[in-house]
Amino acid sequence: MNQKTKQLTTIAMLSALAYIVMWVGRIPVVLFLKYDPKDVIITIGGFLHGPLSAFVISALVSLVEMFSASDTGVIGLLMNILSTCAFSCTAAVIYKKKRTLSGAAIGLTAGVILMVVMMLLWNYFITPLYMKTPRDVVAGMLLPVFLPFNLIKGILNAALTMLLYKPVSKALRRSGLMPASASTAGSSRSRIGVTLVSLVLLATGILLVLVMQGKI
Repeated sequence: MNQKTKQLTTIAMLSALAYIVMWVGRIPVVLFLKYDPKDVIITIGGFLHGPLSAFVISALVSLVEMFSASDTGVIGLLMNILSTCAFSCTAAVIYKKKRTLSGAAIGLTAGVILMVVMMLLWNYFITPLYMKTPRDVVAGMLLPVFLPFNLIKGILNAALTMLLYKPVSKALRRSGLMPASASTAGSSRSRIGVTLVSLVLLATGILLVLVMQGKI
């Protein structure tokens, strides 16, 4: 199996996995907004094979989701692709230029910021069409609803990506689908620090989801 075939195989596997976690991992947060961890898988694909792969996986999964699991039609498809690509492709572009732990952290942080800004803008323009609600009503929901939701989504995605990227890349190398040089290891101390920070962010994100759901 040549390297191109291995890359296509990996992209297909990650696309299937992203769809599965989207289907089984959707969590209602507030109003019609749901969190699912598919962006984590898509970002890992971007870290492994570059931003174009992240875009391809995002488009494939969003298209299948539109026909099988979504009730928002083309609007949902557009918003899914925009949100995922703002986060995953941004992180992958930066990580491609700086394949280190700090590069991954910077990329994910930039991805969260860009996703939040983009989704506030697109929710302002698109959500009135979806909800059939006046735009001034949606504008009043941007800060109390859409901003915290997208921040929480970004925090969870970034934390899970940092926790899962290394194990996934190791598993792919052991299976022969990735070359040994595909991963850049940081020091043990740095990796422990990143793991602890990621766990704290993950716990924080989960608590914020519970707050927005009104459970605590």
